[in-house]
Amino acid sequence: RWVLERQVYKTLSRDSGMSQSSLQRLFRKYLEKAPTIEIRHKTEACLLVDATYFPNGVCLVVYYQNDIKHTQLYRLTSNELYVEIREDLENLRNMGIHTKSVTCDGHRAILKAVNQAFPGVILQRCVVHVKRQCRTWLTQRPKNRAGLDLLSIVNRLTRIKTVKEANQWVVDLNVWYEYYKIFLEERVYNPKTDGYWYKHKMIRKSMTLIRKALPCLFMYLYYPEIPHTTNRLEGFFGHLKEKLNVHRGLSKIAKKNFIRWYLHLCNQAAKDKFS
Repeated sequence: RWVLERQVYKTLSRDSGMSQSSLQRLFRKYLEKAPTIEIRHKTEACLLVDATYFPNGVCLVVYYQNDIKHTQLYRLTSNELYVEIREDLENLRNMGIHTKSVTCDGHRAILKAVNQAFPGVILQRCVVHVKRQCRTWLTQRPKNRAGLDLLSIVNRLTRIKTVKEANQWVVDLNVWYEYYKIFLEERVYNPKTDGYWYKHKMIRKSMTLIRKALPCLFMYLYYPEIPHTTNRLEGFFGHLKEKLNVHRGLSKIAKKNFIRWYLHLCNQAAKDKFS
């Protein structure tokens, strides 16, 4: 209850009959170490790989199996690093987990690590992340027609449910590009650099993101068991941060072990539910 339900010492003391100081000593002892994550072997695993950041330079990378709602592996580190992510993926492979697909947000280190550790695996880019990033760059009210038209196309992305709809979406995107191709090549002189910059940089960035993601954007339509977003992990991270924020007085080491306990207890709850 203290880890998963945001219960504070006062409430737990009232319900358990233990004093607050006794609970603090007990939990301090628990947070000196943490349990080991259990690997649940599964063939054709559909993994979600994502990371989140905490204060004091702590990064949590999670390898989550979507169908059984289980964190197979995690790493507490400083950043999303290619070498570490590749090592984690290779460890999963060596422990007997046969990975069918990986869904991720498109971070360069994750993409490179997946391609190296799991050649031939099905890679699915998070559709929501692509849409969200494009909307950020284009803004809610683009100042020109090209931006408005591209925003309209981008907004349809998460509503695609069939291969036919996906094909039509790609056709519409190509029609947009051909129509605005000359517009996208417009440049302006920058006296600070004594050079020419692309005038519509954010629209170009949005189109580049979509083009790079496109080969892995609609794999879920051909393999329905593959999750097409990392939303489950993002929600998971949000709940973890809410719980951790209640216990703001923890040391850095205790916070890391709190995170480890949280992952362990969530796995236990999912195992009990699905067993």
